[in-house]
Amino acid sequence: MTARGRMLENKAADLGVAPEFTVSPEMLDAISPSGDRGGMVLGCGAQGEPLSVSVLRNAPTRIALVGGLYLARQVAMRAMATGAWVVVATGRPAAWHALTRAAGQGPDGRPVPLVQIRRLTPVELPRGSEDGPLLVVHDGTAVPQELFPPRSPWQTTLYVLPYLHPQAASTVTGADLALIQRLPVGQAQLAGRMWNLPPNLVQQLTALGDDRVVAVGPNLWLPIRLITTPSEQQLLGPIRRGD
Repeated sequence: MTARGRMLENKAADLGVAPEFTVSPEMLDAISPSGDRGGMVLGCGAQGEPLSVSVLRNAPTRIALVGGLYLARQVAMRAMATGAWVVVATGRPAAWHALTRAAGQGPDGRPVPLVQIRRLTPVELPRGSEDGPLLVVHDGTAVPQELFPPRSPWQTTLYVLPYLHPQAASTVTGADLALIQRLPVGQAQLAGRMWNLPPNLVQQLTALGDDRVVAVGPNLWLPIRLITTPSEQQLLGPIRRGD
């Protein structure tokens, strides 16, 4: 492994290791998450090795996702599969109903309250804990307001950005992790300036397939091939870059 390869591997590990949370057998059947305990598996690397990041951890965490709704919902579902509470603040609530279906129903026939879908307005949030971590999904504009900043350990805010905007520089570069899907040439060049990327990596951002994403951060460039389980395909449809 090259020195840069070791650096990327170590940087990914620095994102933290998630503990094992407990969820119901029904949730496990609905989501079919990976059995890996090292975090949330997003996909695999060039050699087919599983690649995971700790989306839920013992620190206030920000993640910026520049891409499509499919990936955002997949990340949220996998967070639910690890036992997290998910609060989605969005202007398109119907697009997130798949999470409610994934959570299933309780004995009384009502939806299991693992997920809440709300408007894009400030609201008092439950406090995350090691036994019940909290993922807040901010699905708004490309320049999000700081409505739900992570305030405590075991709370993660995921900013869903439909495209890369110059005024969102502080959001994406200030995040603990950025997940970038295929970008048009102009946005890829903007990403290159934000992270000081060499031209060959900027070019890679314009040529990513629908099933590809790059984890980007300070000293981090980690290409990932997304893997969707049959259960996720039933809920979300085929993997795709757009919405």
